[in-house]
Amino acid sequence: MASSLRKIGQKILLSHCKRDYNILQRLLSNDVRKGFVGMVGRTPLIRLNKVSEETGCDIVVKAEFANGGGSVKDRAALFLIQQGIDQGRLKSGGTVVEGTAGNTGIGLAHLCNAMGFKCVIYMPNNQSQEKIDMLRLLGAVVFPVPVVPFDDPDNYNHQARRHAESLDNAVWTNQFDNTANRQAHIETTGPEIWQQTEGKVNAVTFGTGTGGTLAGVGMYMKEMSKDVKVILADPQGSVLYNYFTHGKLERSPGSSITEGIGQGRVTDNLKGAPIDEALCIMDTDAVSMTFRLLKDEGFFVGASSGLNVVAAVQVAKQLGPGHVVASCLCDTGQRYYARLFNRTWLKEKGLFDSVPEECHGFLHS
Repeated sequence: MASSLRKIGQKILLSHCKRDYNILQRLLSNDVRKGFVGMVGRTPLIRLNKVSEETGCDIVVKAEFANGGGSVKDRAALFLIQQGIDQGRLKSGGTVVEGTAGNTGIGLAHLCNAMGFKCVIYMPNNQSQEKIDMLRLLGAVVFPVPVVPFDDPDNYNHQARRHAESLDNAVWTNQFDNTANRQAHIETTGPEIWQQTEGKVNAVTFGTGTGGTLAGVGMYMKEMSKDVKVILADPQGSVLYNYFTHGKLERSPGSSITEGIGQGRVTDNLKGAPIDEALCIMDTDAVSMTFRLLKDEGFFVGASSGLNVVAAVQVAKQLGPGHVVASCLCDTGQRYYARLFNRTWLKEKGLFDSVPEECHGFLHS
């Protein structure tokens, strides 16, 4: 993987890419990045040494906390805003409205500041206080609303839509069902992984909330090579594992403490995704891996990142030694510090025993 970035990118993308995504210059540029928008994408790909040694595979992760807004959702946020601009629905000084569990809203708020828009966020009121505080600090107007099913008219997404419709020069970005979301990963994340692994990636696996990352990366990978496995990593309590395994929209047992992933339906972003297999990942395993990533690898991340790496390890063991499995570290653990790294909260959730004993020193009360 030490070959010249420029030569690899030209060889792979020019000779193999079947669609003109106009990404070559973006991927290969070593120029100074232009403003906050220039900080979206082109994140490092990191080999996780400990789990790679344990499995005999190269388990690699995109460092998505290196995006300007600190998470993988910055990619979708940029494409959702740009779509509104390109379609003439969003003009200077307009308002971007979204229903989000947190990270997409943070990305939108950053980008709205940088691009001259106002930002309004509706979110379920079970999200971490750190995310709510961050959104307000960034200037977004935030409406935490009660958690209700998607088919309830008071679901936070429907409230966001109605709010946008009540304003002039405003867009509801609709991250769950607007496929500009997955297009962000078709045009950026997928090509970056392909290039950074020199086309040697054998499998990709991601948790899904909107489905944009998994679907977009999966679609790009299957276009480059039908042999690349696309694996959905689903938290307990979501319907997607049973849907893609048994064809039934039935929740797996339990509920998950992970934020921003898991679903009760198949979003438009996920429809048509070339998924080869789904894995159901328990919170106990995701929490254990989250603390292992801090202790063994040095990465302070949230439970959704832990879930991704648990899935990558399972896929690596299925494939056997010598393969390359890619995923991502979604964001930083600072956004979950008050709960996930709190000894009392973990005990209340029955997850304290999932924290490796040598990691107890990382906890606060």
